[in-house]
Amino acid sequence: MMPKNKFLTVVDHNRDVSGMKYVYPVVSRRAGGVSIGINLNTNNACNWRCIYCSVPNLSRGTPPPIEMHVLENELRTFLNDVMHGDFMQTHVAEADRTLMDIAFSGNGEPTSAKEFPAVLKLVENILRDFNLLGNIKVRLITNGSLMDKADILTSMRHLAECNGEVWFKLDAGTKEGIARINDVNLNPQSHLERLKKCAAACPTYIQTCMFAIDGQPPTEQAILDYLALISEVKEVVAGVHLYGLARPSYQVEAPRLSRLSEDWLENVASRIRELGLKVYVNP
Repeated sequence: MMPKNKFLTVVDHNRDVSGMKYVYPVVSRRAGGVSIGINLNTNNACNWRCIYCSVPNLSRGTPPPIEMHVLENELRTFLNDVMHGDFMQTHVAEADRTLMDIAFSGNGEPTSAKEFPAVLKLVENILRDFNLLGNIKVRLITNGSLMDKADILTSMRHLAECNGEVWFKLDAGTKEGIARINDVNLNPQSHLERLKKCAAACPTYIQTCMFAIDGQPPTEQAILDYLALISEVKEVVAGVHLYGLARPSYQVEAPRLSRLSEDWLENVASRIRELGLKVYVNP
């Protein structure tokens, strides 16, 4: 477990801080309190390579087999420490001492784990045992790349039954923009179709990271392209999480990236709100 009296911060999402293989705690600026993360991609492998990604030694690929008994023991142990032990008092500033969610996030795309449906069922059972099912959120933070798979969409419907929601990555409005930021060859309209399927199965927010590259923020045309794309799904998504760089990138592009001001992000957020969408901004 964590060293005594080491407080969590929003700028430190070290997956190793708990000493566990799959389960780790964070203070999440977007969740608004303590989030218990589940990292299924313990080999730091993902099917995308976002240039702002804070995972060191990121590689292309899928996760190794999940040791379900290890994951179950870790989650039960950690929840017991949070609910009945001194974890909050020892490691969390007083203002943040609220358990907000269980979040599938970690060091790669969570839905690429073939055990994902079974892991979700396990989380549901454990939350029920702790009388937390329905009282905290179960969040999936995803790039959405596998939301055209029938088994994943079935899991999204299951996630909705667990008081769940999806944060679905959409960082740019054009194929070129997506290639530049996420390092994947992706048709925006195809990704939008995956987003629609996901939103039909479970409450879904768009999550968008904006930042400067070589000192230059996204161009006006890039913003217009992005607004045009998300306007196509404004009737089906729950809102937008617009955020900046809170933690350093570990990708080769890191020296070229810098944070945008809160005013800059708020300006974009106001334009998104004009579309009729709810927006949360985290600079």
